[in-house]
Amino acid sequence: MNRTLRITYSLSFLGLLVGMGVWSTGGFEGFQRTQQMTLLNGKLAKAAETHYDEQFPIKRLGTNLWAALDFKLFNEGRPGVVLGRDQWLFTDEEFKPTANAEQQMQENLALIQGVRDTLRKHGSHLVLAIIPAKARVYAEYIGKQQPASLHDQLYNRFHAQARQANVFAPDLMPALEQAKARGQVFLRTDTHWTPMGAQVAAQTLADAVSRQRLLDGEPQAFITDAGSTAPYKGDLTNFLPLDPLFSDLLPAPDNLQQLTTRPAEADAAGGDALFADTQIPVALVGTSYSANAHWNFLGALQQALHSDVANYAEDGHGPLLPMLKYLQSDAFKNAPPQVVVWEFPERYLPMTSDLSSFDPQWVAQLKHNRKSEENLAMSSTRTHH
Repeated sequence: MNRTLRITYSLSFLGLLVGMGVWSTGGFEGFQRTQQMTLLNGKLAKAAETHYDEQFPIKRLGTNLWAALDFKLFNEGRPGVVLGRDQWLFTDEEFKPTANAEQQMQENLALIQGVRDTLRKHGSHLVLAIIPAKARVYAEYIGKQQPASLHDQLYNRFHAQARQANVFAPDLMPALEQAKARGQVFLRTDTHWTPMGAQVAAQTLADAVSRQRLLDGEPQAFITDAGSTAPYKGDLTNFLPLDPLFSDLLPAPDNLQQLTTRPAEADAAGGDALFADTQIPVALVGTSYSANAHWNFLGALQQALHSDVANYAEDGHGPLLPMLKYLQSDAFKNAPPQVVVWEFPERYLPMTSDLSSFDPQWVAQLKHNRKSEENLAMSSTRTHH
């Protein structure tokens, strides 16, 4: 390498370093210091370091580039998403095998029965709303990756087991399948259902509750108002880190219309005052399918059941933890409702849940009571024969 070429190479390298250094200062854009952040306690340095690491342009470039290669060359995203046909995305929890799935399903069924019996002792009826997997409802959009064999008959098998265990669990699958002819019941780029899907499920549950005559009292009227429709970036696109450099490769966003439900008759003090002095007849417990106002499942239930509904669902904790919290709450102990709708996504049926925040003896007792009653019933049957 001659002297001119060496100088050119060195200057180019230095220029690249300077350019990258200037570019990297953009990682500090948007950083905001709070009063708690000082040099003395180290919080300012830590917060700045964390913000810079998250926004570091070179890191973002590498992440976007690698994600784009995976997406275009291998039709794959990050762990957490499965790519389907026609820009449909699915959560990989509906595809992956689960360790000790059979045993865990029985454990979860025992807990569900224990919950049912606990509610019954307080005069409440359990309505288990098992939400079919999106990959089951829209199997026609599944791509090359197929769900593990565990998921083939999971929904029907658990429904059969629930019926055998006398757990009231209306079948939502036929209604959701029929409704597909009228519009989407699940979002294309999100784990969750659409407001229409939530309405279909709510009406199916309400019809089943009516047939069983689980609710009494004066029917209450509700009105659902339709808001504007806007593009909605589904949660599954978070597993495709293509933004901002390759955002054009992302699936087109869904269109989501916001629905809000309110009492048809509200006095001058406001809608909430209508039920201020009365016990709420229905409780809703579950996951983000119920907790997130985007889908308006709470409002759909109110309108379909002609009843006020108190919502105890939680986002990000699965279906078991919110229910166990509800059973230990003063709201349940002091004013048990007539009906408890427990929204339970199918994919959680064979999954283990972290229940370490509860007394293990109490959780074991829920299962033990169920098993003890089953053994007693079997023993009684043998005696009669």
